[in-house]
Amino acid sequence: MASRKQRRRRAKDRRHEWEYVYVDESGEEVETPEEATVLSRNGKRTAQERKPKRSGMREVQPPSWRRVVKRGLLFAPLMYLTVMVFGNDLTVAQRLVNTGFLLAFFLPFSYAMDAFMYRLYRRRAGSG
Repeated sequence: MASRKQRRRRAKDRRHEWEYVYVDESGEEVETPEEATVLSRNGKRTAQERKPKRSGMREVQPPSWRRVVKRGLLFAPLMYLTVMVFGNDLTVAQRLVNTGFLLAFFLPFSYAMDAFMYRLYRRRAGSG
C-alpha cells in the first residue's frame, strides 16, 4: 500500500495535467505534434492515458512457459503441504512423487488457461 505522501502526490498529478508548449523559430506558439502526449509533472503519462482502450478491461499478457514455471514454483510447496496433510502414512519420497504428479497436471493446465484468457482478451479487444 502506498504511503500517505505517495497517495497525495499521485492525487495531485491526477488533478493537474501538465503539457508542453511548442514554439517555432520566430517565437510563435504552434500546434502540438500528434505524437506528443500530455505529461504529468514528472514526465510520465497521466493515469488516464495509461488506461487500456476499453475501460474496465485489464491487459492480458500472452501465455509464456516462464510465467507458468514461476507459478508452479509458487504452488509446489502448497501442493506438498496438501499431500502431507492428506497422506499421513506416506514417506517423504512418496510425497515428493505425488507433488510431482500434481505439478505435471498443473503446469500444462495453467498454460492452457493463460492461452484461453489471452485469446478471449484479444477477441474482446477486437485485435484478433
